[in-house]
Amino acid sequence: MVESASRHETRAHIVECAAQLLGEQGAGAVTTRAVAQAAGMQAPTIYRFFEDKDALLDAVAEHVFATYVTEKARVEDAGDPVADLRAGWDTHIGFGLANAALFGLLIDPRRGALSPATAAGMEVLRGRVHRVAAAGRLRVPEPRAVELIHAAGTGAVLALLASPPEHRDLTLTDAMYDAVTRAILTDAPALPTDDTTAAAVAFRAVAPELPGLSDGERALLCEWLDRITARLGRMGQRVGSDGPASCDGSTREYG
Repeated sequence: MVESASRHETRAHIVECAAQLLGEQGAGAVTTRAVAQAAGMQAPTIYRFFEDKDALLDAVAEHVFATYVTEKARVEDAGDPVADLRAGWDTHIGFGLANAALFGLLIDPRRGALSPATAAGMEVLRGRVHRVAAAGRLRVPEPRAVELIHAAGTGAVLALLASPPEHRDLTLTDAMYDAVTRAILTDAPALPTDDTTAAAVAFRAVAPELPGLSDGERALLCEWLDRITARLGRMGQRVGSDGPASCDGSTREYG
């Protein structure tokens, strides 16, 4: 047990040293020799924990992003789901600009698809979008909103990182957010009676928790609402393939 704990501490120390090099000097600086020197050990020791540089970079990306996602998930809601959505956007943009080298690793499809931290980050976003939907402020199905926000946020960060810091126009992120929210949000009134899509999406968001229904009735209601939101979504914008939580707790696909 002691040996296992010591091994875990050594691995964590290596990852932290590599993360510091990555943040200060970029991915090119994360060599076995440099990391070993920073960690105060011989280079061969690194290979006892990581088979190559890519494996080490994967661990660094997971470590830094997992810490960020954990802190992001702990932030208390302000009570206004739309304000919380904007706060999450600003935090994500800030993280990307402050961690340029790491952000490049995180958006690598090969790495991102395998990252539990990346998946956890998407769950935080889905949760915030779900609360907006439950408040009657979403005019598109939840999966579509998540896809649009994620794509816009990633694109905004990449566009800014492509320019030297002194030439970056940070108003780009505000303009991008405004464009996305115009496409996905209704105006201020909750559950607007003149917006059928918003009402359907909001009802679908709370359907899994409705009391007084059997599991079968709740599942049937969710199926009907899935069909409605999918149809309304196709009339305006194409709906994503991953649906909101179903009434049995799994993920439902739109048909």
